[in-house]
Amino acid sequence: MTAPCSFRKASPYRSESPFSSRCFVGILLVALLLLLPISSDACGEPPRYESMRLPGVPKPSYSPGESVQYECRPGYQPKRPPVPTSAVCQNDGMWSLLQEACTRKQCPNLGDPTNGQVDYPNGSILFGSEAHYVCNVGYFLIGPSILYCDISGSTVDWSDTPPMCEKILCKPPEKILNGKYTNSHKDIFEYNEVVTYSCDASNGTDQYSLVGESKLVCIGNDKWSSDPPQCKVVKCAYPYVENGMIVSGHGTKFYYKATIVYRCIEGFKLNGSNTIVCGANSTWEPEIPTCIKESTTPSTQPPISSASVSTPPSSQPPISSDSGYPSPSDEPPPKDAESLGAGIIVAIVTGALFGIVVVVGSIYFCFHKEKKRKEGIATYSAYQNKATTPAEKMDERVSTNPCIIQP
Repeated sequence: MTAPCSFRKASPYRSESPFSSRCFVGILLVALLLLLPISSDACGEPPRYESMRLPGVPKPSYSPGESVQYECRPGYQPKRPPVPTSAVCQNDGMWSLLQEACTRKQCPNLGDPTNGQVDYPNGSILFGSEAHYVCNVGYFLIGPSILYCDISGSTVDWSDTPPMCEKILCKPPEKILNGKYTNSHKDIFEYNEVVTYSCDASNGTDQYSLVGESKLVCIGNDKWSSDPPQCKVVKCAYPYVENGMIVSGHGTKFYYKATIVYRCIEGFKLNGSNTIVCGANSTWEPEIPTCIKESTTPSTQPPISSASVSTPPSSQPPISSDSGYPSPSDEPPPKDAESLGAGIIVAIVTGALFGIVVVVGSIYFCFHKEKKRKEGIATYSAYQNKATTPAEKMDERVSTNPCIIQP
């Protein structure tokens, strides 16, 4: 007969966590309700329109039934026939929608200027449009090239006075030393009119050269196509090239823009440009070339010295001077390639044998360890079965639970 002597101990008092209480659930629900958007029938700020605006500062909210009255923005005017301009706050918190009730005002018409024309990129002369002016060929613009239709007081008007197109005229070009130009008697030159410069005759042994553009064109209001040229003596030295000859451009004097073409005699090649020109600073441009001797084709074999000359090897083995037989020192040395190949083969065979030994040893060790483990399990099971008699079982229960009373 056994009597239980164990009693359930009362668990120590633990304060209930606020996160597991029903009160916390209620607080969470209230917080969620507070975070939800509060429904209201009030309207927010009235909508904005491109052509209309409110006369004052709008309120942050409006009650249902309240209305606002729009007016036209500057640069706009009411449409004809009139369109409603009053919006109402509805019961659902939305404003009643309106159409654009205003339209852009129109600037005065612009006529084409004399000897020119005006273009409208926007296709109209309404508020915000542009007017671009262009003059005819031979005329230039005086005034702004672009006008804008902008607000002017209570109405709209163009941003500036329309420009004018005037005829292009040029003053006489500059005179030059030792030279002249055509029509030098004129005080005014018209658009596209051309003057031509030329040099005077030289009083010395060398003539003047015209350096620069000989013809100038009136291309803009008091604007010529380039600067006037110069008349001066430009003379380059005789361009002698050793071992070379002049192909074209022969002469005894070489003035501005004189051109020389060279070639070298046989056995020499040209170093530099084969064509040179006498420049404005009395120097050849580019530099005068040179003719250098052509080198023979280099041999691909290295030069042979007297010390390195040797007879071809004989097919017979070398003979010793004493015995007539080949001496050990005369035998040819082993080839490096063959020695290296044999070493590699030996290393491969040795590595393979070592790998086989390692694999076999590992397999044997694993089998031996598994066998020992199975034998240990069998011994432990036999011991357990032998020790489970009824008396031993009762002793074991008493030892583990001291509250059991033996009969």
